[in-house]
Amino acid sequence: MSINLEATVKELTDFFKTEASTETVVGQSFQLGEFTCVPVIKFGLGLGYGGGEGKGGQQGKGSGEGIGGGAGGGVGVEPIGFLVTHKEQISFIPTRNNKGLSAVFEKVPELLEKYLNKKKAEKAEATV
Repeated sequence: MSINLEATVKELTDFFKTEASTETVVGQSFQLGEFTCVPVIKFGLGLGYGGGEGKGGQQGKGSGEGIGGGAGGGVGVEPIGFLVTHKEQISFIPTRNNKGLSAVFEKVPELLEKYLNKKKAEKAEATV
């Protein structure tokens, strides 16, 4: 069995170049109310290969000759979040948040400001 390792690796590399294109890593956008959402993934690739040869007999080891080879690879794809646009703003929303409770406390000032602005706008409408 004869394998052209260089040609095989080139074919694999070309295949992964097309599979890891922007269209694959950043998915199709979709609308969610007033928001435009674009999914984003992490794409990982690993390849490995090796080979061997042999010649001549060694005492106590048989008559000689030999050949060997092997190859392996792996691909990992993981959703990591969404790019979200609303009017002139763009944000990245991760699918995983390792911060736990601290992430909630980071949002409190922003939520409080939105609440107070809403109350202020309601009060202004009531006086008109």
